[in-house]
Amino acid sequence: MNKLIAAVLITLCFGCDRTGVTELETAGEKTAFQTGRQWMPEINVHADIAIIYGADDRPGLSFEERVASWADRGYQTHFMAGIAWGGYKDYFSGEWDGKSHWDAGQVARNGDTLWHNKGTVPYIVPVESYIEYFKEKIIAKVIDAGITSIYLEEPEFWGRAGYSESFRREWKKYYGSDWKPQHESPQNAFLSNKLKYQLYYKAIDQVSAFAKEYGKKRGLDIKVYIPTHSLVNYAAWEIVSPEASLASLPGIDGYIAQVWTGTSREPTYYNGIWKERVFENAFLEYGSMESMTEPTGRKLFFLTDPIEDWPRDWADYKKNYQATFIAKLLYPRIANYEVMPWPERIYTGKYKLASGGEEALIPRFYSTQMQVMIHALNHMPESNNQVSGSGGIGVLMSNSLMFQRYPMFEGSVNPQFSNFYGLTLPLLKRGVPVKTVHMENLSYPEALEDIQVLLMTYSNMKPNQAQEHTCLAEWVKNGGVLVYCGKDDDPFQQVPAWWNSAKLNYSAPVNHLFDLLDIKDTGGKTPYKVGAGVVYILRENPRDFVVSAGNDGQYVQTIASAYKDGATTGELLFKNSYRLTRGNYEIAAVLDENADMTPLVLEGLFIDLFDPEVPVIRSKVVEPGEQAFLFNLEKYEDRKRAAILASASGIYQEKQTRKLYAFTCRAPLNTSNVMRIYLPGKPVELMLMDEGGASLPFSETWDASSSTLFLGFENDPAGVEVKIEW
Repeated sequence: MNKLIAAVLITLCFGCDRTGVTELETAGEKTAFQTGRQWMPEINVHADIAIIYGADDRPGLSFEERVASWADRGYQTHFMAGIAWGGYKDYFSGEWDGKSHWDAGQVARNGDTLWHNKGTVPYIVPVESYIEYFKEKIIAKVIDAGITSIYLEEPEFWGRAGYSESFRREWKKYYGSDWKPQHESPQNAFLSNKLKYQLYYKAIDQVSAFAKEYGKKRGLDIKVYIPTHSLVNYAAWEIVSPEASLASLPGIDGYIAQVWTGTSREPTYYNGIWKERVFENAFLEYGSMESMTEPTGRKLFFLTDPIEDWPRDWADYKKNYQATFIAKLLYPRIANYEVMPWPERIYTGKYKLASGGEEALIPRFYSTQMQVMIHALNHMPESNNQVSGSGGIGVLMSNSLMFQRYPMFEGSVNPQFSNFYGLTLPLLKRGVPVKTVHMENLSYPEALEDIQVLLMTYSNMKPNQAQEHTCLAEWVKNGGVLVYCGKDDDPFQQVPAWWNSAKLNYSAPVNHLFDLLDIKDTGGKTPYKVGAGVVYILRENPRDFVVSAGNDGQYVQTIASAYKDGATTGELLFKNSYRLTRGNYEIAAVLDENADMTPLVLEGLFIDLFDPEVPVIRSKVVEPGEQAFLFNLEKYEDRKRAAILASASGIYQEKQTRKLYAFTCRAPLNTSNVMRIYLPGKPVELMLMDEGGASLPFSETWDASSSTLFLGFENDPAGVEVKIEW
């Protein structure tokens, strides 16, 4: 059933006096999840969109039937497929066009094909035949099935790949010369990785343009999105992808920021210690995705995953889910979410109860908490509020970060991507909410709109074109403060590029920028006054600030001085926490590895949304290394109407009179519901019924201090009808 029609029918049938968003009954596209399965009661997730993965037919179930199984239950149905890998056996085998295409797999130096999903699916070099196959067999098929939103997942080319015959042919076509092994020189490596980037840029451009045109011929407005890891993660994991460049393509409508425990737990160096820093890493990953898309106006979904790809225990999953969840909420201008990938894996998979313990399905306390958090995402507002701390500090990054990660050469050592973390972690760990800025977006005025101090290095990336320096120079002359860190001694400084071409002859790309800024002597006169702005130069590679203990003092002091020179006055504030208010929600994180190890104490009247009992509390203590997610009851204003403030289920068919509040709850099978409901008066009658009208057991308590009712009962994907009188 068309979702908008469904909404009208529901309104006609129930005459709802609506008090808020009721997810599946609106035409909104705020929350989503992706699944390879047909609808089943165990995965009846309360979100707006079911993104159906893969266009293949399954035994006894066609692709169209999989889509219909979700659409018939009120979900909007979108489509996702891996564009760099997938079960496209008819392409590889030759069934599609009579030609074998096994040479289109990505190949490493030792001759091994790189496989996805435990050796069943090769990563792909997107040659012309593959692009044509993808248009015909995937895109056309799903549009013919009525799909109007398509997600081209993870356009990835591994850094260690680049040795297949197909890649060699693409090299010849692109560069007009014979292929050169990337491991032999920095020049070869830079050219190889640039080609990998270009191949998927071209593939996305062609496939998205085809989807738009094919849909237009059928009277459909097709939207195309790119689910992708962050630039931070791809560079750390030695993967090449078009990333920021796609945001300006006419065929791309937005992204899903694929950030989760698996990406954010990648260990980093800080203060000489190498370990996981999940919250901090997630904060930087989400930030890089926001800065990549915001100037272009493209839609952005933030993803989190309650588990991850690698088997861990449920306690580990819960801890890191909370960390990544809070990190994403600290970006107040993003309010669209993929609430989970693969609910079939989360609800029906078995993992250890504790490290070394027996395997079990998701514990009820965790599934309940997770569903309360998802309910909150369905209502999370955008906000103009700012994260606590000294704002306006940005770190410059570029797609070329991916070009210098693999292979490594003498002089280009960058352990665990530390030239990036050397610029960011010393500030982030001191409570400074540092942002990232993409060089590819510098031509947009919005890219540097909120930045007072910009930090940059060419130790691990290089500028794409001279115009980027022109934009930076203009920004500085108009009052910006630039801090450049780097010795410019890595071997990639001399790769053939625009800054050392026939017309220009710079030994390092930053010298071109310094010329535009009229800085002639960089031997220690820093800072330099340039127009209305200031430039600081630190001749150290940023990795040295974090790989060695206690080595970031001069860097941090320089940033503090630069901050005073910024457009706004004030000292750079160091602290050990981050806080943000979004509507009724209070979001907080306390940092460890900080000089201040005191907990954050929040006083007021709250619902604790990380507690599966959703209790009303007056004080919340957040210890270093922990986070908090609260509903602020003192900020709740609509006191004349009943409202659900927290729930481990989706809420549908709401209706309300002067003394009655009724609604239906739906959620996955084998999960428990908890609810915290505001009522104008103490309840005098409660009734819970199943789909057939039979009464159901429940627990309830009344909290007079907050005028809220707690309800607890078993979820039913078919629906539990609740009636409350007061």
